[in-house]
Amino acid sequence: MSCELCGETEGVPLWRSALCRVMLVKDVEYPGLCHVILNRHVKEMTDLSEGERSAFMEVVFVVESALREVMQPDKVNLASLGNMTPHLHWHVIPRYNLDKHFPNSIWGLSQRAGISHQPPELQTRLAKSIYKRLSGPT
Repeated sequence: MSCELCGETEGVPLWRSALCRVMLVKDVEYPGLCHVILNRHVKEMTDLSEGERSAFMEVVFVVESALREVMQPDKVNLASLGNMTPHLHWHVIPRYNLDKHFPNSIWGLSQRAGISHQPPELQTRLAKSIYKRLSGPT
């Protein structure tokens, strides 16, 4: 069985380390949707060492902070399901009161046609914010 996340996935790479990578997903209804993907095939958070778990989650939290800075969403959703793709990854999803599914998850029933929020130069601004936060003093 092949794993779509073990190779380079669709989307735009924003940041990468030896442990994981951040990808900006190309989704017209949810611009800013990012995946934080572990670079090796692991199914569960508890399969990681304590240090790896901490480092991986720090990247998830940095992506959330960068999205809040760049996109100013009404809410940010964090999700790690893996039922369809059992490879450790987190969805970091900026949400708006008028998006297509709010207040449901983006995988739930649509509530309205939806309004997309696309800040200018999203990819560049997001990548710079993530890099700055992850490259600064620790």
